Amino acid sequence: MKLVLARVLTEEYIKKSRFIGVISPCADEAAALAVIKNLHVQHPDASHIVYAYRVQSADGLVCRFYDDGEPGGTAGKPIFQHLEGKHIINVVLAVIRYFGGVKLGAGGLTRAYGNLAKQVIEIAELQDYVEYSELLVTLDYPELQALEYQLKKCDGQILTQEFAEKVRLRIKLPAQHLAKVTEFLAPYPQKN
Repeated sequence: MKLVLARVLTEEYIKKSRFIGVISPCADEAAALAVIKNLHVQHPDASHIVYAYRVQSADGLVCRFYDDGEPGGTAGKPIFQHLEGKHIINVVLAVIRYFGGVKLGAGGLTRAYGNLAKQVIEIAELQDYVEYSELLVTLDYPELQALEYQLKKCDGQILTQEFAEKVRLRIKLPAQHLAKVTEFLAPYPQKN
């Protein structure tokens, strides 16, 4: 899966209609809806603000698309299909249309919205999505350096640390390395 790093937009005129494609990263569905609401504020005179989003949640992947008055399946769905095809998550992609007076027909609308989605995805900077896990860890002081070394090897990090009789840490690491770190911690019983 992929993530979009920053908001990007592109614009195109098709048979006198102005189409603006915007792709934005978003952490959750509330953030996606906030992006969409903001587009309505920025473009109050737009004929249509069509969108699709895919966001990872605790319950799985949340996917939505909306045609905003365009004929069913001609706008939001082609946008969504490009996001899905490129395996992009935590993203909202909207296409704003200012109608220019020439009707495009169902096929023309599908091509226009799909092409704008494709263009904005192509210019967006993407990176691989990494799922993270967090652990609470309690260690004796001498083991702290070895744990720090393990975390460095697997791109993990210490989020919080408390120093008392023992060291209590909250760590974050890529989920793919969870078993390796858990195995390393096996000799140190955890009482969290």
